[in-house]
Amino acid sequence: MIIYIPNLLTLARIGLVPWLVVLLQKQQFTLSLIVFIVAGLTDALDGFIAKRFNEETYLGSLLDPLADKGLLVCSYIMLSMMGLIPFWLMVAVVFRDVVIVGGYLLMVLFFGSVKMQPLIVSKVNTFTQIAYIVLVLGALAAEYDFSSVQPILSYAVLLTSVISGLAYVYIWSVRATNSGEGSAV
Repeated sequence: MIIYIPNLLTLARIGLVPWLVVLLQKQQFTLSLIVFIVAGLTDALDGFIAKRFNEETYLGSLLDPLADKGLLVCSYIMLSMMGLIPFWLMVAVVFRDVVIVGGYLLMVLFFGSVKMQPLIVSKVNTFTQIAYIVLVLGALAAEYDFSSVQPILSYAVLLTSVISGLAYVYIWSVRATNSGEGSAV
C-alpha cells in the first residue's frame, strides 16, 4: 500500500498548481503562499517515503519533476504577468526548463532510455527558485517591501538557472559525442 502514497502525493501537488494559479490571479497572496508551501511539503514527503521504504517507481520518476516544473513555471509566469517579478527572470527560469526537457527528449529519441540524476547545481537552482517565490509571496502577503533584497535574489536565480541549464547541455553533449550512449545524466 505504501507504494502508492508517494505517487498520490505527487498527483496532489500537480492538482495544487491550478489552485495556485487561480489564487495568484485573484491576488490572494496569503493563500497562494500556503498552497505553495503545502506543495513543497508534499514534495519533501513523497521523496522521503519513496526513499525510506524503497518504493521509488518509474511513474514517480516522471511525475515528480513534472509536478516541480509545473509549480515553479506557473508561479514565475503568473507573478511576471502580474508585474510582481521581472519578466527577464521568468524567461530565464522557463527557458532553462524548456532546454532541460527538450534535451532529455532528444537524448531519449536518439539514445533510448536516459536515467536522470539531478546535478548539485540544479538542486541549488531549485532551492533559489523556491526561496525566491516564497519570499515574494511572503512579502506580498505581509505587505512588506523587500525591494532592497529582491534584485540580489533575482540575480541569484538567474545565475543558477543559466549555470544549471548549461551544465545539462554540456553533460548531454559530452555523453552523446563520446559514449554514444547518453544513458545517464
